[in-house]
Amino acid sequence: MSVSVITRRTAFLPAAACLKRTIPALPAGGRSVSTKPYPEFIKLNWFENAFLAVGSGIVALTNPRRADMVATLAETTAGPSLPRLRDIMLKSEEGRQILKERPRIKTNTVDMDALDKMPEGTFGKAYVTWLHRCGVTPDTRAPVQYIEDPELAYVMQRYRECHDFYHAIINMPVSVEYEVAVKAFEFANLGIPMTGLGAVLGPLRTTGERRRRLMTEFMPWALRCGSSARSLITVYWEKRWDQNIEDMKREFGIWDPPTPKWRMKPLKEAELAAAKRKQLEEATKATI
Repeated sequence: MSVSVITRRTAFLPAAACLKRTIPALPAGGRSVSTKPYPEFIKLNWFENAFLAVGSGIVALTNPRRADMVATLAETTAGPSLPRLRDIMLKSEEGRQILKERPRIKTNTVDMDALDKMPEGTFGKAYVTWLHRCGVTPDTRAPVQYIEDPELAYVMQRYRECHDFYHAIINMPVSVEYEVAVKAFEFANLGIPMTGLGAVLGPLRTTGERRRRLMTEFMPWALRCGSSARSLITVYWEKRWDQNIEDMKREFGIWDPPTPKWRMKPLKEAELAAAKRKQLEEATKATI
């Protein structure tokens, strides 16, 4: 797609964001959902969607750290997986509450200092410990752009922002082979196509002992555990900070994976995000 085409398409977004639209009644549970397009939404035709799906898939495979490309791949290949996950959420009391309240997971919505002070063994403490150990932050999750239905867009956003919870509850690092194992777990549990593509193609980026352990130990665990566990899209994680993490795993039907090797250095993601927030705050103060 040429730059001129993209420019012309995005030029209409501010006007489109002001239009009100009523989504027809949804069949699940007889609900009627009235809403309007969200500001970030970019409408694609079938060719543009296919072009972005292929392009983002190639870039994501060659550079898995390109979170923007991984996000684009997830949205452009989601297909019927999001309505199915939405319907699963509607059958769960926790899931219905999530869809009603639409919580977000960011450092300005979650008190990370309070979680850090929680007792060892609680989910909140385990989550913050995992963030610090890996050097990541929830603030880098890209907003959904290419899914038209706002409720389904939120389901994708919810999956995206809960991804680190899955890492934390199974205590899995973020290096390539473990990220692939988590993707396989997610595919077996949620059925999002992007996670299946990551599980199939991701091993190509590993070699030697890492690939052997991934294929013979972690992948079998991920597929068995993910397929038998409760659908994690229905978990209201933010209401379970003080719950014992081992009790949560038993409740969800999750068992520990093979022991991973924490040989990686923490990423710079959290540090860079904090520096960017500080720059924005200083720029805002300078304009006042």
